[in-house]
Amino acid sequence: MVWFHRMQITKAAEYGVLGLIALSRRPLGEVVMIDVLCEEEAVPKSFLGKIFQSLCKSGLIGSSRGSGGGFYLAKPASEISVLEVLESIEGPIALQKCLEVDSGCEHSRGCALCGLLAEAQERMKEVFAGTSLATLAGRHLPNGLIQQAQQAQHVRQFAGSRIPLAAPGDPSGPGSTATVLARNPNLARNSNSARNSN
Repeated sequence: MVWFHRMQITKAAEYGVLGLIALSRRPLGEVVMIDVLCEEEAVPKSFLGKIFQSLCKSGLIGSSRGSGGGFYLAKPASEISVLEVLESIEGPIALQKCLEVDSGCEHSRGCALCGLLAEAQERMKEVFAGTSLATLAGRHLPNGLIQQAQQAQHVRQFAGSRIPLAAPGDPSGPGSTATVLARNPNLARNSNSARNSN
């Protein structure tokens, strides 16, 4: 059961979505080592490994063992909804305990608050269900790669480089989106493909 503590999804669900976004940047079926995925998205390896086991059981991804083993998407990112990912990791979404099946809530019958929460829950699920992994990937820049670009920029500055810091909104600075994509053609290619597929 996905419980929304203070209306926030869990870290497990967050990392799971980020891990699948990283996989979706590759051709369907391409095996990727978990170390690479974790580095790109800046998520803990041990945590993501456990999450991916759940996603393997749900059939969203597959795994390959042995030397050079890793994980791969089992079906196109355009056919995987964010709702599928969230519920594969932690079960059905519920904003409040009273919305669970057989919750035993003494106020569930005719409760105006339960009715309102149920409506909010359904609308939220509609958004998650209507958003594919491919759509999400087309909007996303991997945090790990951005951090790498920023660190490289700081190293150059420390070494005496005259390359200026990227100003806010600067489309061509060293740490800008354009620069990150230019240095990672696979990311740029798959991000464009994800946008064009929607």
